Amino acid sequence: MATITFQGNALHTSGKLPAVGGKAPDFKLVDSKLQEVSLASYAGKKKVLNIVPSLDTPVCAASARKFNEKAAGLENAVVLMISVDLPFAQSHFCTAEGLKAVIPLSTFRSSFAEDYGVKITDSILAGLTARAVVIIDENDNVVYTELVGEVTEEPDYDSALAVLSV
Repeated sequence: MATITFQGNALHTSGKLPAVGGKAPDFKLVDSKLQEVSLASYAGKKKVLNIVPSLDTPVCAASARKFNEKAAGLENAVVLMISVDLPFAQSHFCTAEGLKAVIPLSTFRSSFAEDYGVKITDSILAGLTARAVVIIDENDNVVYTELVGEVTEEPDYDSALAVLSV
């Protein structure tokens, strides 16, 4: 369990992010066509997991736009934008925002939030995912993690993406 804050008030997650240097846990997430995708769906690629509570918030929307902008220049990498939003809402958001360089995936029908330790377990945000970034290399090793300490703040994009250029 990790402690983060929402507007300065403490709340907790279901666990801890996967350890840097370890193998990434497999996952099953739902894409915009209601199909399940897994870690193996992106085999051989670097994977940026941009995990957000809901795309229907200003900070999550800003994070999606920023990663979309940065993702356009990434080589052999995909940016997976993961939230609890339904795939229909994610697709609508991406279309409305013109986001084409990120792949929206939903935790709908999934244990991803628990498996990655990002499920918020208390407060009015219980059930949502905490804001986090996990980067997985082409061999499915975790090479970077960031659990954002305050839900209303954006992640450290520069530190996260610097890992991809190594």
